[in-house]
Amino acid sequence: MGRTAKTSMSLDRAVLDEARELGINVSRAAESGIQSAIQMRRAEIWKQENAGAIADYNGMIEHEGVPLSRYRKF
Repeated sequence: MGRTAKTSMSLDRAVLDEARELGINVSRAAESGIQSAIQMRRAEIWKQENAGAIADYNGMIEHEGVPLSRYRKF
């Protein structure tokens, strides 16, 4: 991990209390959740940016079939 930075956030009191009761490191859990959200958003952006190429490739497969399919043994 890189350097840390202090930040402020609002959390549901019951969620925070239960996390503390269970010994969950709230900062680490928040960081993990944010990292997951970043990965999901990057994947969404990639899909949007590459939607045309994906559609073209899928069209080619529908029209011409799977490349090298004659060599498949299944």
